[in-house]
Amino acid sequence: MRRLPVYILLDTSGSMKGEPIHSVNVGLQSMLSALRQDPYALESVYISIITFDIEARVYLSLTPLEEIQIPEIEVPSSGATFMGAALELLAQEVETNVKKTTSDEKGDWRPLIFLMTDGSPSDVYAYQQIIPHIQQLNFATIVACAAGPKAKTETLLQLTQKVVVLDTMDTTSFSSFFKWVSASVVAGSSSAGISGPISLPPPPSEIQLVL
Repeated sequence: MRRLPVYILLDTSGSMKGEPIHSVNVGLQSMLSALRQDPYALESVYISIITFDIEARVYLSLTPLEEIQIPEIEVPSSGATFMGAALELLAQEVETNVKKTTSDEKGDWRPLIFLMTDGSPSDVYAYQQIIPHIQQLNFATIVACAAGPKAKTETLLQLTQKVVVLDTMDTTSFSSFFKWVSASVVAGSSSAGISGPISLPPPPSEIQLVL
């Protein structure tokens, strides 16, 4: 079975403490519930979560949708936003764990990437250095979400043209974002064989596309 890898990169820096990270945890669970109701997704979707604050770590390695159990994500009381390190870790994970197509067998489908931050990278140089490599990895889509008033869309637009904005960081906004992520993953799983960029569903009213 060809897998559809989905990588979710989450900012867990100190500014996410309290309601924001609680809302992210609630949103992740609603995303999983929505995905599990879709037969295409259940058959093919594997999810990995990478968190980043003063370091980047694989919070959940690539796991089939039906087996995922996500422990509550917690954040430190303060700390930096090492987004560049998170993208470096993403590249390593993809190169190690995503199966490439060979003459003998079909590899995995092209991965989908969703990155959410409420700020901008503390490791600006590392972030800018890794972007060309990320863009060469042939992802089906990269979506970046700027959450709250301090998130910098200009920085995210260096990574991808698909940038969305959440004005508020409450449970309603994050639930809408993760529901949209699940709809996007479903769109990806049903059009996984397409060679170009996949079409994402229109986002709900709480989410603005940066054009």
